[in-house]
Amino acid sequence: MIDLKQLREDPARFRLGAKAKGIAVDIDTLVSLDEDKRRCQTESERLRAEQKKIEKELGPQIGKLTGQMKSAQGPDRARLEAELDEIKARPAKLKGAIQELDAKIAEIEPRLNEILLQVPLPPDADVPVGTSSADNVEIRRWNPAGFDTARSFESQRGFKPKTHLELVRDLGLADFERGVKLAGSRSYILSGDGMRLHQAVLRYAVDFMTERNGFRAMSVPVLVREEAMVGTGFFPAGREQAYQVEERSRGGGYDMFLTGTGEVGLMGIHMGEILDEARLPVKYVTVSTCFRREAGAAGKDTAGLYRIHQFDKVEQVVICRADEAESRTWHKTMIGYVEQLLQSLQLPYRLLQCCTGDLGPKNADMVDIESWMPGRGPTGADGRPTGEYGETHSASRLYDFQCRRLNMRYRPGGESAKGETRFCHSLNNTVLASPRVLIPLLEMHQNADGSVTIPEVLRPYMGGKHKIG
Repeated sequence: MIDLKQLREDPARFRLGAKAKGIAVDIDTLVSLDEDKRRCQTESERLRAEQKKIEKELGPQIGKLTGQMKSAQGPDRARLEAELDEIKARPAKLKGAIQELDAKIAEIEPRLNEILLQVPLPPDADVPVGTSSADNVEIRRWNPAGFDTARSFESQRGFKPKTHLELVRDLGLADFERGVKLAGSRSYILSGDGMRLHQAVLRYAVDFMTERNGFRAMSVPVLVREEAMVGTGFFPAGREQAYQVEERSRGGGYDMFLTGTGEVGLMGIHMGEILDEARLPVKYVTVSTCFRREAGAAGKDTAGLYRIHQFDKVEQVVICRADEAESRTWHKTMIGYVEQLLQSLQLPYRLLQCCTGDLGPKNADMVDIESWMPGRGPTGADGRPTGEYGETHSASRLYDFQCRRLNMRYRPGGESAKGETRFCHSLNNTVLASPRVLIPLLEMHQNADGSVTIPEVLRPYMGGKHKIG
């Protein structure tokens, strides 16, 4: 959620920010509703103060007039009675006016909040302008020794690569037909060494973040209340991507939602809390099952393990002080962790600076990391894929957007300080998502005989095994 005070002071910034992100939101109506609400609140506060003053003075005034009436006759008595009735009626009039203003405020607030939740965080000034992922800008790329993504796989390895679909079929690592039978399209079953490799990369990623980089491992719910989805910025935008569990229709108190990332649970841990500044930055990592409907993705990557409804993901989250320089430093640091991990797996990758139109509502900046997959991309003269980068990670800088929605704050100077609280900043980045990461892992480490070499760092998690097949 954006800072409403900032929007009042500079609505043009938020109009331009929404336009840059390609998000339609009625800023003018929001400003008008905010003005109406504040005007009603000011008048209500004035009337309450007047009501309080009158109530304090009412007793002595009534007593004085009542005393005067004892000796009054004729017109004087009638005048005093009318004055007394007017004094007694004044609090009721004020009460009625206050109730009318409160009712108007209650009518305005839902409309105001509905629009406010749709206002995106403006992109940082150094984010390139663009309309879609086609306008993203490559930052850099990395290749392991002896491999260059600019050249064909065959010219460097001496054989035509199989796609991950062919590898999992030939090595018995996955069963798509039975997965679809069980759960419908975009479903799968990992089997044998496929399941073992899946678990190995997840365990390695968690250990990599906890043992090498000092993150605290957390287990978080993947079935959450709507407040958690709204608070983390996945609702209202993106609501169509979430699976909804309709508990209210079955007598429950509220519906639940399956999360599409561990970020929701990690960020929700401290919602509504004031954190001790000495605890910041908070560094959490989780591994969780994720669910995405992939609405609007019909016809895209329908075969294989790339775009599926259920997967497991190791996610990192950092919650830090409200300082832009600190947020920017953490953004680079978190991307660095992923680069180290991919390099340890000997997987070629590139970093893409996302343009304004590819950021989404909640990000001030986002960098995607794409891994090289020999079995993707356009086909060559032989009808085989020539290789292509595919997104495997996404690193986001959100400033106070999520923490404001989650009401997550800290008090500068510590718990004993008397200053005002400030909203924290938050950042998140995929550490590793599987089974998608198995695509480059299998395709890059395949051998001419159809086997797959297990990267050295994963062998302890595979019982010391060096090869599959």
